[in-house]
Amino acid sequence: MKILFVLLGPTGVGKTALSIHIARHIGCPVISADSRQIYKEMTVGTAAPAESLRATVPHYFIATHSVTDYYSASLFEEEALSLIIHLHKTHDHLLLCGGSMLYIDAVCKGIDEMPTVTQEIRDTLWKQYGETGLESLLEELQKSDPDHYETVDRKNHRRVIHALEICRMTGKPYSSFCIRKIKTRPFKIFKIGLTRDRPALFDRINSRVDEMINNGFVEEARHLYPMRRLNALNTLGYKELFAHFNHTYTLPEAVEKIKRSTRIYARKQISWFGRDPEINWFNPDNKDDIIAYIDKVRCDSE
Repeated sequence: MKILFVLLGPTGVGKTALSIHIARHIGCPVISADSRQIYKEMTVGTAAPAESLRATVPHYFIATHSVTDYYSASLFEEEALSLIIHLHKTHDHLLLCGGSMLYIDAVCKGIDEMPTVTQEIRDTLWKQYGETGLESLLEELQKSDPDHYETVDRKNHRRVIHALEICRMTGKPYSSFCIRKIKTRPFKIFKIGLTRDRPALFDRINSRVDEMINNGFVEEARHLYPMRRLNALNTLGYKELFAHFNHTYTLPEAVEKIKRSTRIYARKQISWFGRDPEINWFNPDNKDDIIAYIDKVRCDSE
């Protein structure tokens, strides 16, 4: 039986170190499901696995694309599935690791196929957002797709813009493409969720942000500042440092805001993953229990 183990959990919980331990135990590579670690210019601010770790265990989808490349969860679904099927020819058991909810769902459940949007439409909408703000976009979405307007997070400009991209590209409502049918996969999926008490998790997040700053996060963000309007850079950590460069925050204020934004994002991940009954939860410090679970699954599948 071909198996895909999925190691998931909130940011900062300890997925990277454990993924290396599991991959060595199974004898397989690590397939990353992180929507930002995929970009080669963002290794510090995304806490991507160090090259020394990647040298010990092969990794896929780490630092493989540029921030100037268009990428999406649907592209990840296509590329990751192709890779998994290819690797299953030589590995019965594989490991997918990450915290990007949509990327994990893309592999495990599949996502609705959306039409490809031209760069011209995307640029026009982002320009409109920059010039007139979110309100005008919401008005257009309400007219173009009233059903989606009622359910979309109206404070999340990225989701509003994405829906309008599809509306403008096709002349049809974005909601008409949302079938939400779970796709079948030619392998079994077993999900391993990592969890910690929130005070411990938040302490780890705060410490990790300090470590990223010490490792050159500010310099990395400064180098990317001229490209700050790219969608890949519209992400936590970079946004706060870009605001610092604009003299909106002092550096200590920006660092504190990064910590707060990261803690908020972790809570969203916890809520999202908490709705999935297929996840088997473990504290990442209990490595023996996790390995025992994996070995039982592998034994039962033989």
